[in-house]
Parts: sequence; structure tokens; C-alpha cells
Amino acid sequence: MFTNPEQFANATKTLFELQMETFNALASKAVQGVEQVVALNMATAKNSMEGAMATSRQMSQAADPKAAIDTLQSRLQPGVQNAQAYGEELRRIVADIQQDFQQAADTHLVEAKNTLSALIYDVTQNVKPGQENAVEIIKAAIDNAFKGYEQVTQSTRDAMRRVEEQVTRATSQLGEAAGQAPKA
Repeated sequence: MFTNPEQFANATKTLFELQMETFNALASKAVQGVEQVVALNMATAKNSMEGAMATSRQMSQAADPKAAIDTLQSRLQPGVQNAQAYGEELRRIVADIQQDFQQAADTHLVEAKNTLSALIYDVTQNVKPGQENAVEIIKAAIDNAFKGYEQVTQSTRDAMRRVEEQVTRATSQLGEAAGQAPKA
């Protein structure tokens, strides 16, 4: 058992710090990913506006309605291709975020397991007769804390996997649309 309350407090503090480090690492990765998505969206919006303005200018200068429609149709295929490229870039960003999350979570999970193993070792070293039940209670509390830690990590992984699946699905739908779009 712990020889003094400070040992338990220090071990608990260490575990809490590991959880906060994991949270901060994952939050940092999420913010970086959002920044990348915002930058992608801004570039895409800018390019879309420029393309729309150029198409409008060409349509307004067309000699007849057929020429205006031909100009509009000539922009459809590149528009679909741009949407498809956007989807691919978004999928790449999400995949990178997922990989970063996985690495950060795995690293912190190993650190937490090592800390908990040391904590359990400390708890079981100085057990005095009659304290076995207290040791089991502490072990159960530590085990439950770690299970909660693993559950949060797994939930984060699952959420990132679902986001990546949705982006992949949307990207493949854009690819199908690109194949069905009228050719200029």
C-alpha cells in the first residue's frame, strides 16, 4: 500500500497530467486540421468565384444564346473535376488528422499504462495484513480510470474513422458525377 498519502496524490496527479497532455495533443491536432480545412475552403471559394466571374463575362460577350450555353457547358466538367479535387484534398487532410490522432493517442496510452503499472506496483508492495480489500479497491479504481481513458481514446478514433468514411464516400460520389457530367 502507499506508505503515505503523498504517493497516491502524486500518482493521481501524474495520471491526470497524462490525460491532459493527451487531450491537449488531440485538441491541437484538431485545431490544425480545422485550419487546413478552412484554408482549403477559402481557396476553393476564391477559385469558384473567379471561375464564375470569368464564365459570366464570357457568357455576356457571347454572340448568340447557343454560344452562351456552350460557354456554360464548357465550365461544367472542370467544375466537377474541381469539386472532385476538393474532395480528395479534404480526404487527405482528414486522413492526416486521423493518423496524427492515432499516433498521439497511442503514445499517451503507452505512457498512461506505464504510469498505472508503476502505481499498481507501488500499491501492492507494502501491503500489510488486513489491507488486502483496500488494495483491491484501489486497483479497481485505477483500472476503471484507465478503462475510461482507453474509452475516450477509442471514441476519438471511431469519430475520426467515421469522418474519413463520410469524406471518402462524398469524394467517390463526386468522381461518379464527374464521369456522368456532359463533356464540353
